[in-house]
Amino acid sequence: MFWYPLMKDCITNKDKKELVDFITTTDRFTNGPKVREFENAWSNWLGCKHSLFVSSGSTANFLLIASIKEKNGLKNGSKVLVPAMTWMTSVSPILQLGLTPVFCDVNPNTLSFDMDHMKKISLKHPDMSIVFVTHLMGNPSDVDGYKEIFPNAIFLEDVCESHGSVYKNKKAGTLSSGSTFSFYFGHHMTTIEGGMVCTDDPALYNLMRLKRSHGLAREATLEKFEQYKKTHPNIHPQFMFVTDGYNFRSTDLNAVLGLSQLERLDYNVSIRRDIFKKFLELSEKYDFYYVPNVEGNSCYCLPFVCEDVIIKNKLEKHLVDSGVETRPLIAGNLLKHPFLKKYSYPLDLGEESLNVDSLHERGFFIGNSHLITEGDMRKIDTLIHDFAEREGFVL
Repeated sequence: MFWYPLMKDCITNKDKKELVDFITTTDRFTNGPKVREFENAWSNWLGCKHSLFVSSGSTANFLLIASIKEKNGLKNGSKVLVPAMTWMTSVSPILQLGLTPVFCDVNPNTLSFDMDHMKKISLKHPDMSIVFVTHLMGNPSDVDGYKEIFPNAIFLEDVCESHGSVYKNKKAGTLSSGSTFSFYFGHHMTTIEGGMVCTDDPALYNLMRLKRSHGLAREATLEKFEQYKKTHPNIHPQFMFVTDGYNFRSTDLNAVLGLSQLERLDYNVSIRRDIFKKFLELSEKYDFYYVPNVEGNSCYCLPFVCEDVIIKNKLEKHLVDSGVETRPLIAGNLLKHPFLKKYSYPLDLGEESLNVDSLHERGFFIGNSHLITEGDMRKIDTLIHDFAEREGFVL
């Protein structure tokens, strides 16, 4: 039977050999020299000054927001603009850190902030402290356009599933005060679990280094560590805590895998783009669904937004019954989910018909990766053709 999973096994024999060689020649596995090597390699790839390897994309989001809050002296209740469609760990840290999320509708073609709705929110909330952009499903967001609407806000980027997305000749993740990436198994490259936080701001970088490791002074940059020792001579420098913190570290073992996978990232992104181009060409034959797409896309998946919910349910069932694994468009409308019900936040989505509700009801995706074959795409083409023919859609 045909089987088209969201992601195939992307850890190669070369990756495994790198891991075996490392395991048999080292006596250190925790956060150490390989983590620093991976961080430097990632900074070079992205084009930023500083990167921190952490335990997941989710902890990357938490670490970035916690550090931005402290560095900028933001008070509890300070407002953070978030899209109504994103992954829940782009919103959870905002709530957990005492900040207030303000939800914005999304554009049905870009899957990022809807500009018209954003302008309405700016009139009601001119005191927005942070705008947390999600480059969703590989689509780069119009960050410059958003900055015109909120010129005084701090901008952050969640690029967790959009490695290699390009906006105005710049990689997503270099357009703001700080950005996050995920190396979860299903993403463009993997460390099995893991994430990265990136910034050009040395003060923010230093603070995140501290918070990643319990708030320990010894985790600071060398210059800062010397300052802490002089300022607090009565505390042992190895166990001196200068801020609140967490254990969000990853390991040298994960970093070895990351270094091996990073060597192939650009090539794998190019393959994903080729697959997505074929998928777009396939979609042009039909008018009962469309594919959200933005120039510079580094596509995480192959999305369908159907003409109505009936067609969506039928098409998705047809694909699933034929061996194709599917998922909804991320979480759809986050405001419909149970986890948000216990919190109080501005309900600024309004009563009008919302793009995010339509996407919630009419959208789903199938996998895209560098491991998809020409035969896989021909089979997807055939399955959609068979569905269209069966349902009486004009071909």
